[in-house]
Amino acid sequence: MIKIILFRIYKARIICACLFLTWYVSVGQQQKAGWQIIEQKNKKQIDILADGMLLTSYCYYDSIRKPILFPINTISGISITRGYPIAPVAGERADHPHHTGLWLNYEFVNGLDFWNNSTSIPLKERLHYGTIRHDKIISSKSTGRQAELTVAADWITSIGIVLLKEETHYIFRKNGHLFIIDRITTLTALGTDVSFKDTKDGFLGLRVARELEMPSKEPLELTDIHGNVTKVSEGDNSATGLYLSSEGLSGDAVWGTRGRWCMLYGKKAESNISICIIDHPKNTGYPTYWHARGYGLFAANPLGQEIFSKGKEKLNFVLHARKSVAFRFRIVVASENKLEPQQINNLADEFASNF
Repeated sequence: MIKIILFRIYKARIICACLFLTWYVSVGQQQKAGWQIIEQKNKKQIDILADGMLLTSYCYYDSIRKPILFPINTISGISITRGYPIAPVAGERADHPHHTGLWLNYEFVNGLDFWNNSTSIPLKERLHYGTIRHDKIISSKSTGRQAELTVAADWITSIGIVLLKEETHYIFRKNGHLFIIDRITTLTALGTDVSFKDTKDGFLGLRVARELEMPSKEPLELTDIHGNVTKVSEGDNSATGLYLSSEGLSGDAVWGTRGRWCMLYGKKAESNISICIIDHPKNTGYPTYWHARGYGLFAANPLGQEIFSKGKEKLNFVLHARKSVAFRFRIVVASENKLEPQQINNLADEFASNF
């Protein structure tokens, strides 16, 4: 009788353990399903995950002089951003250390250069540069459908004067094989007018991985597996990218032209990848000029017009004291299949109608 009772107790414990394990696994799967926002204060970054996979991080490292999204990955986990100088990858270019991830800034803001600032600037020259400093997280939320992150930052001079208050709202979504990032940035001038002098270096920038650059035979400076720079007399054949604009232009012909969207497509890790930046009709300077370079800089510049139009247009934008202006951009990263113009137009129409 005692043996029977002990056996029944043992059996009950086994059943309870199995039920607990099933519940624990189920909870773990539920936690990984959908979107997650994980803040890592010690690393100065906020990770954005979908179904347990990192798709991007909002980073505010001291070394980069502005907040960025880095890396940016496809739904399948392939990074579309250059690693240098944050996390160098063998075989990528070692130039323009201020080209990091996805960012938004400008070369001439009240005479200060926010675009080219990085830790590589000599100390004696830093008076001429501005910094965008992360201030705080305003809000964050994640659901099964999307993740949203709203952050505040300050555009400051080299002596610590705040010129602009920035509030940026990110919306992260998945749609099949598409990773969609909507960025809505509101800039507010404080006690003085803030001028954005017409120039080519701005405004929303993305630096892509080596494989997604356009092919070139020009001499290169590439990194090895240790991050050391090696000079190569001729370009290699690892680059596969090609630009296409909403106006039907392709390749180098896209640079310096207007369009409601621009796409860069190529192959990495044997996967077809398309990256599209979509402008918004409410943006100043719409449709934007494309500062799209074959070496991997993919930028939309609605405020710089003179150089792109060869002197036919000019825009010295001024944001008056205590006034605000909003800029809206959609970034779409597609894997598996190349995006077609009609798909992009549909995404652009949706973006225009929702914000």
